[in-house]
Amino acid sequence: MAEASLPENDLFIVDVTVSDSAVRPKITVLADGEQGITIDQCASISRRVNAKIVEEYGEEMSYVLEVSSPGVDFPLSQPQQYKRNIGRSLKLKMQDGTEKTGKLEEVTETGINLTQEIKQKGKKATYEPVQIPFGEIVKANVVISFK
Repeated sequence: MAEASLPENDLFIVDVTVSDSAVRPKITVLADGEQGITIDQCASISRRVNAKIVEEYGEEMSYVLEVSSPGVDFPLSQPQQYKRNIGRSLKLKMQDGTEKTGKLEEVTETGINLTQEIKQKGKKATYEPVQIPFGEIVKANVVISFK
């Protein structure tokens, strides 16, 4: 329903969650776009999803619907989100439990190219290019810098 409710082609769904409450479930739709997403676009998605819920389940259904963009602390999950963050630093948690930090250089169809920061005790950090398939990434967050 959320995918079918997107008003423009450059928008995409990042996540949809529904709370476990049987009385009044909360439906949260996170959407984004290649150029970001506006409040008006979120409102349009909300109206469209609401209409689809009413059509599917009737007007008697009680629920709370929230449509917004993911915050800066929300993990990246879609290739389009990675593309919007080229040039920024990412912190990655990998399938093998390790973590990688570095500057996102490029997004390919299968993964990302990162200039990884290698820290060594007592030495200055070095940087090396690394290719990482999307399947090896468990969690990716943008590192917020206030420098």
